[in-house]
Amino acid sequence: MATPGFGLCLFALLSSEHWVNDAYCGTTCAVPIEIMKIMDLGPRVVVEFVGTALLVAVVVGSGIMAQSLTSDGGVALLLNQLSTVFGLGVLILVTLPLSGAHLNPAVTLAFVLRRGVPLGEALAYGASQLIGGLAGVLLAQIMFDRPLLEVATQERLSVGTFVSEIVATTGLIVLILLLVDRGQASLIPVAVPVWIGAGYVFTSSTAFANPAVTLGRMFSDSFAGIAPLSGGGFMGAQVVGVALALVIVVPLMVHKKEAVDV
Repeated sequence: MATPGFGLCLFALLSSEHWVNDAYCGTTCAVPIEIMKIMDLGPRVVVEFVGTALLVAVVVGSGIMAQSLTSDGGVALLLNQLSTVFGLGVLILVTLPLSGAHLNPAVTLAFVLRRGVPLGEALAYGASQLIGGLAGVLLAQIMFDRPLLEVATQERLSVGTFVSEIVATTGLIVLILLLVDRGQASLIPVAVPVWIGAGYVFTSSTAFANPAVTLGRMFSDSFAGIAPLSGGGFMGAQVVGVALALVIVVPLMVHKKEAVDV
């Protein structure tokens, strides 16, 4: 059972802005200068791989478990949602000071386009995230004694879900970039899971908002699965969401700068 001391320690950690803000703002690569000196690109790529793999394992594994526990779709979605929200929060909290906690090619793409992350590092991050997504779904399949090679058959793509993925991804990227720009990156381990958790129930797509997670979910024919054709459509919507987020964020950042200058 959790103790009050644990809750106070967690609150204190989340309230300590200096290390979390540095993780995003210390360098243009969204990694603190101290860690850049200690950790080369290789270790950071490994962190992104492991973090993304665990995220996909959480999403897919909790979906399989929920499906085995209840035939009620609403209850199953709630179980999947709660597991994803808590798992995502912990993974961001742990990996933020190590790699910047992108864990999502859409986030990496946004930082490339907005914050000047070197293209070579971005490609390494993106590749590790996508491979991590595949490793994560394999882990989930193994944990639940399912076939390793499985292609999802659940068609999810429609006009509504395409628009939903644009909304979910746009909101995610806007949230992250604005918190970083305002020096409030310490809120990211809480704010991002809350947004995704809300997206589970206010969007018809259940807020994938992550190409690596989408790729992984193509290879589990379970509650969390998505057929490859639908997955490709979701990924396209996520790219559109990144572009739209930048269109929204850049004027806000410019307006803030002008206000400060005045």
